[in-house]
Amino acid sequence: MTACVETALQAAALPTGVAPDHAGVRTQVTVPLRFPDGFSTTAEVLTFRGLADGKEHLLLALGQWEQQLLNHDVPLVRLHSECMTGDAFGSQRCDCGPQLREAVEEIAAAGGFLLYLRQEGRGIGLYSKLDAYALQDTGLDTYDANLALGHGEDERDYTAAAQMLDALGATRIRLLSNNPDKAEQLAALGIDVTEQVPTGVYLSPANEGYLVAKRDRTAHTLELGTADVGPAVPVPGGTVPGHDEMLSRVDGLVPRLRERAEETERLRRLPESTMNELKDAGVFRILAPKELGGYGMGVETYAEVIRRLARGCASTAWTAGHLIEHVWMLARWPQRVQDEVFAHGPAPLAAATSAPVGSARKVPGGFSISGHWSFASGVMHSEWALLAVDSDGVRLQCLVPVAELELLDVWHTDGLRGTGSNDLRAKDLFVPEHLAMDWTLLSAADNPGSLIHEDPMIHTPMATLLNLVAPSAALGAAEYAVDVFREKMLVRRVKNTADNRQADSPLAQARFSKAHGLVGTARLHWQEAVRAVAESDRRRPSSLTDEERAGYRLSLALSGEAAEEAVRLTVAGSGGSAHRLSHPLQRIQRDVNVLLNHPTLSMDPILEQAGRGLLGLGFTVSSF
Repeated sequence: MTACVETALQAAALPTGVAPDHAGVRTQVTVPLRFPDGFSTTAEVLTFRGLADGKEHLLLALGQWEQQLLNHDVPLVRLHSECMTGDAFGSQRCDCGPQLREAVEEIAAAGGFLLYLRQEGRGIGLYSKLDAYALQDTGLDTYDANLALGHGEDERDYTAAAQMLDALGATRIRLLSNNPDKAEQLAALGIDVTEQVPTGVYLSPANEGYLVAKRDRTAHTLELGTADVGPAVPVPGGTVPGHDEMLSRVDGLVPRLRERAEETERLRRLPESTMNELKDAGVFRILAPKELGGYGMGVETYAEVIRRLARGCASTAWTAGHLIEHVWMLARWPQRVQDEVFAHGPAPLAAATSAPVGSARKVPGGFSISGHWSFASGVMHSEWALLAVDSDGVRLQCLVPVAELELLDVWHTDGLRGTGSNDLRAKDLFVPEHLAMDWTLLSAADNPGSLIHEDPMIHTPMATLLNLVAPSAALGAAEYAVDVFREKMLVRRVKNTADNRQADSPLAQARFSKAHGLVGTARLHWQEAVRAVAESDRRRPSSLTDEERAGYRLSLALSGEAAEEAVRLTVAGSGGSAHRLSHPLQRIQRDVNVLLNHPTLSMDPILEQAGRGLLGLGFTVSSF
């Protein structure tokens, strides 16, 4: 038995052996999961000995299940009966496949267990289920067909499920189900169901009679309406998170991002565990259009997610911010390209770089491109690369599989080391014509994707979101630094003083007040910039006036400047120990220093162009 299961059992004060009325865990194995729509997560799959019916049922532990058991929290649980036709082959005669897909995502986000029970056809077996289908085709409903074959309406028994939950000490649960019989049976077997959480409704022309029978004959909690009838799809219709839910998911990642900060720097890329958690939380789907299975959220959510991720790790915030943005960029391409890149899910990962611009030569069927591009943030996790090239004076963006490019390991920096922003190189690489687009059209409000998707964000000019990443990350990192400084002040004894702790010193109190105030200033400037973009997104056409754009860029630059000064004050007041590589403050300072050197926060040119815009003189830099 593995250590984490033993820990859970010890916390639950349960025996690790098999008692006559108890089941025991026999094996645990880590299994990465990936669904046809691109959603992926990682499950701990547990098998059991001593189950009452002797069948090979499985328990998939998802999300932060161990912490829930140790803290005696209430996990989210689904009892999912095996359905080969629906789960494996995508049959639309039932709703099992979409429910399974939804359950995995919901439980991975909340933490808990999916019990995959070998009870095909509501317990009558696969062949009998198919026989029942044949009878349903003659006019019987799903329950009468079972009865006509000599079976019960529903022969499932959940004793083994209760044993599996009991073996992990999960005797209080939230049940993800529309079926009241599951809750009633579990309660009779000693499992306390504190809440029954309904699943989404997956109604199609092929399963409408099946769902109506479940609603009318066995009191399933299903809200069915004729307007809902359509093709059942694997993307759960009722699981798009709201703004607050998305931020709650991100906040849950922050403690683990802090724990992995040193590992992230050492790897010079995000650890796979971090990438998996970001995917599980749906972070990369934030700006993906809803028609593609994304969340279709706005700039407020996007910027806030970056800011909050930076409270854990600035490298993670920077990388995730750009990968989210690049999904949005891909959704601006024509339909043919979107069909290709979104074929495997709503959040294809791509790096993008334009420094320096490569060259493109027109050849039959497309372009031959060459170049050496730097600062490809997110490339270590990407399938695609968006590359800027020049073709006879016209700037193009080319979409190229990363596998076709030479990846140069050059990202050896003092800050943002975990972003893995390495270089890419190509020589005479052929790019099909449909994978090369005029940058002016692609970056405009009326881009090809804006004719396909209704999401207001798709009209936002391209540079707008790029300018948000660095200041959002700097603000979040500064907020983290002030929190660390406060904690240290309350316990730290400073040499050569009479104070018992640093917080008792008036000078230290003044330093903390100033740092705290600077973060407040940074936050206000940042909020003003985000507000300006959000308001422009609600207008048609979606664009900022020159004066608004000047104020937007100025607010972000001033936010970054105040954040940097706040971090400097916290480090300067934290003594020599703050410069140990294990101390978070030195890492935050290095990360913020690099962020402030990014062109989107380069103060001198921003002050110049912003001044021109505010005075009505016009910009001399078109990309400002």
